[in-house]
Order: sequence, then structure tokens, then C-alpha cells
Amino acid sequence: MADWTPAMVEDRLERAADVFRSLPEVKPQGYFNAWPEYFHTFADQVGQEPRMRRPRPSPRDITQAEDTLLWLRWLERDDARIVWLRANRQPWKKIGWEVGLSRPAANRHWQYGIALITWRLNGRVPSAKRSRRFVVENADQLSRRIVR
Repeated sequence: MADWTPAMVEDRLERAADVFRSLPEVKPQGYFNAWPEYFHTFADQVGQEPRMRRPRPSPRDITQAEDTLLWLRWLERDDARIVWLRANRQPWKKIGWEVGLSRPAANRHWQYGIALITWRLNGRVPSAKRSRRFVVENADQLSRRIVR
């Protein structure tokens, strides 16, 4: 992909979080259940709702999710944590409590994190002299001319 946008980065992070959430849980080696499997008869199943399971993610989805997770290395620790919590669809109030910031401050950190990842994916690194506001405002315009 040549030109990344903040919306594309956000979508990819959310898909990665979904992939990791849908993977089977890690169990210790030798874990098993000694109880026999219960088989439902037809009469038992008449009033039950069918249980639908999502298909397991493909190897390509898992690889893409792992690559997406590496993007968080470009951010500072708190910003990466906020971005990942938001990708897992945590509400702002819970994120604020976990990180110790107000909701608007956590939102600003999240915007900056998404913008910085967008800059890096487009092959650019903002100067350290640039403000966070500049990085966020110009993340959409990386393929075009940067507003000074």
C-alpha cells in the first residue's frame, strides 16, 4: 500500500485486535477434560438457539495482525497502550482510568499515535521540533503538500 490514511491504520489495528481475540486461548500442556461429552437428543435441541461460531482466522490474517502489532513499537509506551486499548474497542472512560488521563487527553494521545503510525507507514518521520498538533493535522495530507 502506498498512501496510508489514519482511517486505514485504525481499521487495520481493529482487525488485528479481532484476530487476536478470536484465537484459541492458551492452555498449559497436558490440559484436558475428564468429563464425558454430552450428546443432546433431538428433543433437547428443539427449544435451543443454534450456536454460531466465527471461523478461525487464516494464517494470512494472523501474519497481518502480527505485522500490525509491530507498528506499536514506533510509539511511546503510554501512547501504544492507548492505541491498543482503543483498537480492542474499550470505552474512553475505561482507557482514561487505566492510563490515568482524562478522556480528552487520552483521545489526543490516541490521535497522535494513529497519526504517527500513518506518517511512518508513508515513509516519513516528523521532525522532533514539530508539535503533536502538526503531526495529527497533516497525517491525512502526506501524499499531498504539507501545510506549514
